[in-house]
Amino acid sequence: MRVRTALCSAVSALSALALLSACGSGSTSASSSDKPLVGVDYPRSDTDFWNSYIKYTPQFGKELGLDLKTTNSQNDVAKLTANAQTFISQGVKGLAMAPQDTAAIAPTLAQLEAKKIPVVTVDTRPDTGKVFMVVRADNRAYGEKACQYLGTKLGGKGKVVMLQGDLSSINGRDRTEAFNDCMKKNYPDIRVFGEATNWDGAVAAQKLQTDLTAHPDIKGIYMQSSFALSGTLQVLKQKGLLVEPKDKKHVFVVSNDGIPEELKSIAEGKVDATVSQPADLYAKYALYYLKAAIDGKTFKPGKTDHDSTIIQVRDGLLEDQLSAPLVTADGGTYGGVPSVKSDDKSLWGNNLG
Repeated sequence: MRVRTALCSAVSALSALALLSACGSGSTSASSSDKPLVGVDYPRSDTDFWNSYIKYTPQFGKELGLDLKTTNSQNDVAKLTANAQTFISQGVKGLAMAPQDTAAIAPTLAQLEAKKIPVVTVDTRPDTGKVFMVVRADNRAYGEKACQYLGTKLGGKGKVVMLQGDLSSINGRDRTEAFNDCMKKNYPDIRVFGEATNWDGAVAAQKLQTDLTAHPDIKGIYMQSSFALSGTLQVLKQKGLLVEPKDKKHVFVVSNDGIPEELKSIAEGKVDATVSQPADLYAKYALYYLKAAIDGKTFKPGKTDHDSTIIQVRDGLLEDQLSAPLVTADGGTYGGVPSVKSDDKSLWGNNLG
């Protein structure tokens, strides 16, 4: 009996010691790590761009000393809302997200603000509500750069198709409005056929097919994202229009993202230009600003130390606009817009392992 009592006492003492140790660890995560726990919601995993972002995120999380929890909302704001609730229950100290519906995310942002959980949005900017920082590039510049390139190549005349993203997204609206405004101002003799696609490649291909059938003299295509790349090239090939740039039948194609396949297609003469959206820097600075928020740091509008500019979008909302260069085969200047060559090693799309 005395042996049993002593054994039970020893077990109790060890249990108490373990409990005291756990309570005194200061851990901010569900694990024994003392790294700040942050949540990252990936918006989708069906495009090369977002898959690259997903690849970079844990790399920079490790470099910044963060413990990560991740989810994927699959382009569904209801899933994003549910994922945010999960993160809250897990005790995250900050949350990075890329809401594709920039209006519907407002109630979730309000809840996170009430719980004092800082939020960084990546690639998109909420229509209303507060976040600690928006990390994206100047999406109006995307549309303007595409306009200047196509306007120059077409000599200011002709027809182009714009395969729009989702107009419920600030990105789709910014790129669409800027492209249209630039065309009206600088190339009024170019007719633009705007096609809403909801960032869906199959929809984009079908609408492009219809436009090229009705207007075989279309000479330019602006894809607002690489989601439409595969379908666009397939449609052009089917119609005998996937020819080298010197061929009179060539249709000039400009994309947005800067994924490896785009850069390869530019070198092969299948695509003419893209705007390199920095997937690597999106991952890096989303986590950088979350860590800064947790550490109590603040920021003001102005130039940064990483070749970008922080602007104040509205009261209480800052946006770090990262560099996103125009990429072409020759690295030339189009409509006053400089470009870099598609094989430039500074482009993240040329540095994926």
